[in-house]
Amino acid sequence: HLLKSPRMASGMQEKQYTPSLLSFFIYNPKFGPREGEEEKKILFYHPIEIEKNEKIRNVGLCEAIVQFTRTFCPTKPAKSLHTQKNRQFFHEPEENYWMVMVVRNPMVEKPNKDGKPPTVEYQEEEIIDSVYGSVLQQCYSMYKLFNGTFSRAFEAGGVELLIQKLEKFFYRYLQTLHLQSCDLLDVFGGISFFPLDKMTYLKIQSFVNRVEESLSLVKYTAFLYNDQLIWSGLEQDDMQILYKYLTTSLFPRHTEPELAGRDSPLRPEVAGNLLHYGRFLTGPANLKDPDAKFRFPKIFVNTEDSYEELHLIVYKAMSAAVCFMVNAAVDLSRELCEQLDSLVGPQLTLLASDICEQYNINRRISGPEKEPQFKFIYFNHMNLAEKSTIHMRKTASVSLTSVHPDLMKILGDINCDFARVDEDEEIIVKAMTDYWVVGKKSDQRELYVILNQKNANLIEVNEEVKRLCATQFNNIFFLD
Repeated sequence: HLLKSPRMASGMQEKQYTPSLLSFFIYNPKFGPREGEEEKKILFYHPIEIEKNEKIRNVGLCEAIVQFTRTFCPTKPAKSLHTQKNRQFFHEPEENYWMVMVVRNPMVEKPNKDGKPPTVEYQEEEIIDSVYGSVLQQCYSMYKLFNGTFSRAFEAGGVELLIQKLEKFFYRYLQTLHLQSCDLLDVFGGISFFPLDKMTYLKIQSFVNRVEESLSLVKYTAFLYNDQLIWSGLEQDDMQILYKYLTTSLFPRHTEPELAGRDSPLRPEVAGNLLHYGRFLTGPANLKDPDAKFRFPKIFVNTEDSYEELHLIVYKAMSAAVCFMVNAAVDLSRELCEQLDSLVGPQLTLLASDICEQYNINRRISGPEKEPQFKFIYFNHMNLAEKSTIHMRKTASVSLTSVHPDLMKILGDINCDFARVDEDEEIIVKAMTDYWVVGKKSDQRELYVILNQKNANLIEVNEEVKRLCATQFNNIFFLD
């Protein structure tokens, strides 16, 4: 269990426990319809050591809750169930396939005198449904990206193949769920875009076109710099989940060699006098190795209509990374990888230094970064663009926010209010001590601002947010 810092209470220590995953299971009621066959419904269950009858009981209870709530609203089944100790989340991503995640509520353990066992208080209202509901939906999207749909596996190899795929994927994936640092960003699942001037953007566009022309196998391309997206040929939904995989899983695993400096596997080769720093992040670690393996992860995109299976080739030079997606039916050979390396490596190295130079010039022009009076999160539902000055770093395992968790919870609550109505609206909250929290929703865009201003009143806070919108967001929130 993860402990937060213990607080001192009357000379004895209180322990505070953050939310944690109690269980996660996937079932299909159609697979065990008769009495005595209930176990056949269960396709995956974590933790594995739970006794068989308890698994059957827990799945049965979820079925009952879903059926019971259907009587009130046949089209919208239950999304969550609140109890004192935990909260259960339900998701039916495909017909009759149910995913359930049970999260233990945060709790405080207070010591008792005279050697009595400590008193446990569950904090039932601390968990925000929309945040953890989104985490559960992401579990499915991530599975689907690498395996395709549940029903596809069932059609290909029956229940056995489906169970095998679920176990292989989820035992690993569940270890990366760090429920204590989930917040509003999980609801948005947004993409951070890299700000670029037109000229450099056109250079990248023509680079993508050149590569797709000379390597006709490449079906889609995505281009990222500093973990931010610049260009993508994929459908938005597919790019959204691929972006999450790259930035929280693949890239963090590969940052070490670059930080190691001269021991890193960079191989400066002279290609027309150009140092070439390209390397594969998926596939062969070293092209010079005679035993190099040319296996790439497979991903599934456009699963709604055309269902494409692709090889995912991720290639990086300095801070620029390109994803090339190639039809999975094609065998990727050493020749192809060498061709790609010699074609893309030098160009990408040049582009990466171009972008870096351009970015630094723009930064110098805009002046030094001052620590502003406010922090904000911005999200645009149309292009999934997301910007946060609250999160210092967000990786799979840690979300470092620079504000108090109570303030993050207020942001989540405002977001839930916004989700209930279609109209534009604004909510201003006076939070603890000197903090004001403002939420604005306007035409598919949402902005959340946290201001730390002693003695400010409502009018001043409103003016401050107007100023912020004018400078940071070109007045998009005040288009009359």
